[in-house]
Amino acid sequence: MQEIKSIDIFSWAKIHALFGIVIGLVYGICVAFVFGLFGLAKEMSGVVAFGVMSIIIFPIVLGISGFICGAIMAFLYNIFASKVGGVQVELLQK
Repeated sequence: MQEIKSIDIFSWAKIHALFGIVIGLVYGICVAFVFGLFGLAKEMSGVVAFGVMSIIIFPIVLGISGFICGAIMAFLYNIFASKVGGVQVELLQK
């Protein structure tokens, strides 16, 4: 077993940002679809516009928040791992 003693904060934050972007894109597409159907049924162009903008807004917001949260989590992990020990992982050796 190997122990992860510390995590590079910037690299962990980048990975979390990418997860946020992907999840934000999926959410944005779902919201655009639902709001598009609702807006077309009620003939409300503002609702359709919000649905389309969600495809752009959600990935940006979730990407930024994912980066910030990832940096905080990596920072806290480094503090906690130094006090109580890191996560134990088993690595394949070739």
